[in-house]
Amino acid sequence: MSGPAPAAPAWRENGGRDGLREPVLAALWRARDLVWFFVLRDLRVRYSQAVLGVVWVLLQPAATVVVFTFVFARLARVGSDGIPYPLFALAGMVVWTYFSGAVSRGSEALVGNPELVTKVSFPRVAAPAAAVLSPLVDLVVSLALLAVLLLVYRRSPGWAVLATPLWLVLVVLAALGTSLWLSALNVRFRDVKQALGPVLQVWLFASPVAYPSSALEGGTALLYALNPMVGVIGLARWSLLGGPWPGWPLAVSSGVVLAVLVSGAAYFRRAQREFADVI
Repeated sequence: MSGPAPAAPAWRENGGRDGLREPVLAALWRARDLVWFFVLRDLRVRYSQAVLGVVWVLLQPAATVVVFTFVFARLARVGSDGIPYPLFALAGMVVWTYFSGAVSRGSEALVGNPELVTKVSFPRVAAPAAAVLSPLVDLVVSLALLAVLLLVYRRSPGWAVLATPLWLVLVVLAALGTSLWLSALNVRFRDVKQALGPVLQVWLFASPVAYPSSALEGGTALLYALNPMVGVIGLARWSLLGGPWPGWPLAVSSGVVLAVLVSGAAYFRRAQREFADVI
C-alpha cells in the first residue's frame, strides 16, 4: 500500500525577507536561472502578439537619427569627429535606446509585479536584473541596422571592434546600477514613474548622442564626463566606427558607473526589507 502523497510546498507571505543579509550581487548570481526565466518571459510577452515585431525596435533610433541629421548636421552644422553624421548619430542612439529602455523597465520591475513581490520567496534583485537584460535583444537588432548603414557608407570597423564586449558590459552595469536605485525608490515613491520620462529626455541631450563630447574642454569636460553615458557612447563609437579614443573621460565615466552600481546595490539591499509591506 503506497504512502500518502507528499504535500505541495506552501507559498509564504512576504517571502522576500529571506536572505536579506546576502549581498545583492551574490544573490543575483545565485538567482541566475530565475533571471533567465524572467528574461524569456518578458521576451515572450513583448513579441508573442507583435505584428511588426522587430520593426518597432528599429523605428525609434532610425526616426531619431533622421531628425538629428536634419537639425544638428544640416541646420546647426554640428561636427561628428570625421564620421558621416547618420552613422555617428545612429551609433550613439543605439546605445542610448538600450540604456533608456532598460532603465525604464528596471524601474517598474517591482511595482509592476506586486503579487510576486508579496507572496513568493525569491531574490528581489532578479526582477530589475531581468528587466535590464531583456532589452539586449533589441540592442543586437539595432546593431544590425548599424551594420547595414556601415555598408551603405562603405566603412568597415577595424580591430577595435573586438572591444565591443567592453562597452556592452559597461552600459549593462550602468543600466543595472540605475535600475537598482530607481526600482527600490519606486516602491516607496511612486512619483519616480512620472519623473523618469522627463529626466531621461533631458539625459538624452546631456549625452553625446547628437554631438561629440570633444566639443567640450577643461572643467566643463570633466563635469560632463560625470555622466556615465559619455564614456560608454565614446567607447562604442571608437569600437564600432573607428572614432577617436574617448581618453580620460572614459575613466571618469567608468568610475561613476561603478559608484552607481555599488551604491545602488547597497540601497536596494537595505530597502528590500520593506518591499512586501509598502508595495
